[in-house]
Amino acid sequence: MVQIPNTPPSASPAPRSVPTSADVARLAGVSRATVSYVLNNTSAVRISEATRRRVHEAARELGYVPHAAARSLRAGHSRMVLMPAPAIPVGPLYNAFINELQWALGRLDYTVVQHGTVALRGDEAARAWAELRPVAVLVPGAGLGPQGVDVLKRSGARAVVTLGPGSVEGAHALLMDHTTVGHAAVAHLYARGRRRIGVVVPEETGLDTFSRPRLDGARAAVQDTGAEVTALPLAYEERSAARLAGRWPGLGLDAVFAYNDEYAMLLMRALQDAGVRIPADTAVIGADDLMLGRLLRPRLSTVHMDLPSGRDLAELVDRAVRDPGAEPETHTILGASVVHRESS
Repeated sequence: MVQIPNTPPSASPAPRSVPTSADVARLAGVSRATVSYVLNNTSAVRISEATRRRVHEAARELGYVPHAAARSLRAGHSRMVLMPAPAIPVGPLYNAFINELQWALGRLDYTVVQHGTVALRGDEAARAWAELRPVAVLVPGAGLGPQGVDVLKRSGARAVVTLGPGSVEGAHALLMDHTTVGHAAVAHLYARGRRRIGVVVPEETGLDTFSRPRLDGARAAVQDTGAEVTALPLAYEERSAARLAGRWPGLGLDAVFAYNDEYAMLLMRALQDAGVRIPADTAVIGADDLMLGRLLRPRLSTVHMDLPSGRDLAELVDRAVRDPGAEPETHTILGASVVHRESS
């Protein structure tokens, strides 16, 4: 029988102490107030570049980062701007806009947090957002009501901004009128001599906020002209596109506005596989003006949309945070113009 030596258990390493602003001040040879001014980007106090470098180098050496909660207590509010994570598929255009917005808010010393609220909608979701005590909330799409805005403001949110088709009492609003997208696309097809026009309506949940007004705009573009608009339900998958392409001869359509460039590319490939010539038999136009559309053959016609710059929206948020009692601002921000290429 082998004897195992009775060795004492190894001692756990002592937990490392968390560096403080006092540690940074000692290493940099400055006051704690100076550390606070430098690391919080305070512009009201003039501090030399040499001192700023010394403070930042000391903070990096010690691994010190400012405590967000403590800073919020001192300021009386957080610097968190909350954006609910979208519950619907978002494309490259929206992602580029969000990236620019995050960069612009970061330059103004805000932190953007995307928050998922699974199975929560409207005012119920607003209560979940309020628990995080954001200084501002940017709500894409529809669903937030005046009661939800009130809950957020009572919890300390100085700015609530909605991005969607309508405004909400008490909130700043960036109105996105998607009827202009459908109107521009179908007016272009009509001007090119097309009279039997299909409009793709995505089957994916949540996209009706955008697809319904685009269909309305498409119908308005050819009202009283004798041209026909047919709604075409389509799921974003190859099988769905192939089924629709298989029915194409019986539909008698000579053009299609495919909701956006991604649905347009999906359907266009299926139509070509089914022997439909683009644009000779059917003209195709999308929306979003994605780079991939320019690489197709034929190149994809599209509707270019003018979204607000991230910098402009960041400045709106900052104004509202600084002056929470100001009257809510309302801006219409979605412009639409056709980019004509070979597919139409």
